[in-house]
Amino acid sequence: MPSRNRVAAPVADAAPDLKVLFSELVRLETELWDAVEDRLQKDHGVNLPTFEFIQVISRVPGCRVHDIAAALSITVGGTSKNVDRIEAAGLCVRRANPGDRRSSIIELTPAGKRLLARSAVHQDPHQAAGRGPLG
Repeated sequence: MPSRNRVAAPVADAAPDLKVLFSELVRLETELWDAVEDRLQKDHGVNLPTFEFIQVISRVPGCRVHDIAAALSITVGGTSKNVDRIEAAGLCVRRANPGDRRSSIIELTPAGKRLLARSAVHQDPHQAAGRGPLG
């Protein structure tokens, strides 16, 4: 009987089938990302990172740069730069955080809310890839 305390083998030591599966999963993620981003660009003129940011902003009350960074597992510095770009595009605004003068609250503008509503179909990877809801 295998021990429950056994440490999982690194990918390099994994059985060949697991290496293949891992590689296929990485390629699938890349293909899905590309398909969704292509449709967002063609249909709405926006890239997938921007779309992901506006989704987080819409879901998090009192959203701050730190909240977006945590939700997307990216750096605060990179998040701040992307928020600057999204704000310059007129999709969000920053306002003073009344509870913490060191941070800002980020909110979607009416244009950001319209973009999010129009692009909601792209949350379904099958539809984003042009295959309909069931492929």
